[in-house]
Amino acid sequence: MPIPTNETTPYWQAALEGRLNVQYCRACARHQFYPRHFCTQCLSNEIEWVQASGRGRIYTYTVCHVAAHPAFESRVPYAIGMIELDEGVRMLAGIVGSDFEQLAIGAPVEVCFERISSEIALPMFRLTAGDTPVNSGANASTHF
Repeated sequence: MPIPTNETTPYWQAALEGRLNVQYCRACARHQFYPRHFCTQCLSNEIEWVQASGRGRIYTYTVCHVAAHPAFESRVPYAIGMIELDEGVRMLAGIVGSDFEQLAIGAPVEVCFERISSEIALPMFRLTAGDTPVNSGANASTHF
């Protein structure tokens, strides 16, 4: 279970409300994720939270056949992916609602949320209709 901190509370609150928020630096006009008190590009503290589009592409993924933690045993097999958002940041998240054979590097995805408690909702991603994945014939997934 994620434990929100002073730095991450705005992210988790937005997720609970069904919004995907990332940080934006007003000084250098870059988005960043994961949350920090300063910009990792220019070191400015002119950071604000903005709502992301929730759209992106699978940068890489894996299908887990062995649970990484006992809490995930009921989900096996499950997919996890590094998602590159349209805003240019990458985030690790579950990929849900698809046959694993449909997963591909470059496949378009959109955010959805899974409420796991009254205080936490996890951003997850699902495939969307869109153009053909960049590497549709060469999936580089790892299976565990």
